[in-house]
Amino acid sequence: QVQLVESGGGLVQPGGSLRLSCAASGSISSIYAMQWYRQAPGKQRELVAFFTSGGSTRYADSVKGRFTISGEKAQRTVYLQMNSLKPEDTAVYYCAYNRLSWGQGTQVTVSS
Repeated sequence: QVQLVESGGGLVQPGGSLRLSCAASGSISSIYAMQWYRQAPGKQRELVAFFTSGGSTRYADSVKGRFTISGEKAQRTVYLQMNSLKPEDTAVYYCAYNRLSWGQGTQVTVSS
């Protein structure tokens, strides 16, 4: 079983940046996909970005060019660098391992 803990959320002004971290522990397969999702109040959870052990990376159209997903395998940590943040990016952000294990979420609020 894999445990995930997110951190790095907070309040930021529009146009600002945040970097979310997701620390993984437990048994991680050599073949995997790590995802970042978000859920805004009253909306469904949506996929923001993911990368796979095979090297594939994908982003939601709404965050392309602004967000970057990356990982440090040795530290078992996945990051989501978020730049040029907009109020509509406000949500609880979750990381996931193969969509089977989920973190508790971290709140991101973009507001002036």
